[in-house]
Amino acid sequence: MIAYFDCFSGISGDMTLGAFIDLGVPVKWLKESLEKIPLSGFDLSVATVSRNGIQAKRVDVRVVDDVKSRDYAEIISIIENSYLSLNIKQKSLDIFEKIADAESAIHGCPKEKVHFHEVGGVDALVDIVGTALCVDYLGISRVVSSMIPLGRGFVSCQHGTLPVPAPATLGILKGVPVYGTQIPQELVTPTGAAIIVALAESFEEIPEMIIDKAGYGAGKRELEPMPNLLRIITGNAFAHQKDAITVVETCIDDMNPEVFGFLMDRLFEKGALDVYWIPIFMKKNRPGTLVQVLCPEDCREIVIDCILSETTSLGVRYYDAKRRMLARESVLMETAYGEISVKRIVAPNGSIRMAPEYEVCRKIALENNIPIRIVYDTIVQSLRNPI
Repeated sequence: MIAYFDCFSGISGDMTLGAFIDLGVPVKWLKESLEKIPLSGFDLSVATVSRNGIQAKRVDVRVVDDVKSRDYAEIISIIENSYLSLNIKQKSLDIFEKIADAESAIHGCPKEKVHFHEVGGVDALVDIVGTALCVDYLGISRVVSSMIPLGRGFVSCQHGTLPVPAPATLGILKGVPVYGTQIPQELVTPTGAAIIVALAESFEEIPEMIIDKAGYGAGKRELEPMPNLLRIITGNAFAHQKDAITVVETCIDDMNPEVFGFLMDRLFEKGALDVYWIPIFMKKNRPGTLVQVLCPEDCREIVIDCILSETTSLGVRYYDAKRRMLARESVLMETAYGEISVKRIVAPNGSIRMAPEYEVCRKIALENNIPIRIVYDTIVQSLRNPI
């Protein structure tokens, strides 16, 4: 499943939890899972609120006698000594490491000795570990985020009054596309920054996907003019695959046609994905042939050299092209001719179809001295009615 973080009003730990709960993570399950952390004296409060007419979940971590300051080693110990799964532990530690790296650079000390203040409290631990739990619960395998908006002004913390964005937040967001706003508030907290940097594979527009749900997590403050919300959109990728290829082409009207067969073999040897000829009429109404070759970008120069060496062409054209392909794989299936390799293809609607491989059919036809048409039809029948 894909999750797109639409951070139009920023991101924080509590907003992230709220959006995940709005997406369907059960509050009871989340509370029980958080009890696996060796911490006490906290409770997770969830309320439904409205921001600019949009219903959202507001999460508040209520803490009794919290220790606000912990060093990085203590954080690691708490997570590693929990009863969480290894996957959840690693996700949580990855997020905390982003904060530790930023704080280490700011304070000029080894990250093992970094002292967390606001992010060392129980609420930050709950936000970060809770996020890791929610990602796992929803089966999210890919996270993409929008660009990150930044507020302005000042914020009070253990170190005193600091500019917004806080130095730790800026350090965590290094290398991430951001943009400034005129909102005099902290839109992105260090915890929120660490969560999105640790989880997101890219920061861009919403990716191609089939939308399933949208969840809204509310921040503490009201913002003007936009709602103070984090929106997480989940969905599934299309059944097809995408990639980019290079098209190399040339027009030929003065070459012995016998050379074309040899040229095709040579081009496939050089890494071409496909080669084909198209009959055309060229200047002075001469009949000619359009040679088109599809190849990976890293094979382009080799393919060009091959065309210019093996043909009478004086030059070629090339350009990049995008393509979409149905998801497919080779699988072994039992047929009337024994176990053979066939293509398993997934259609856009999720349906499956099987197709025989030409080279396999050709080999069977030659070995049994029977027409390839009969081999093909027999295999197709076997695939429809598995043996």
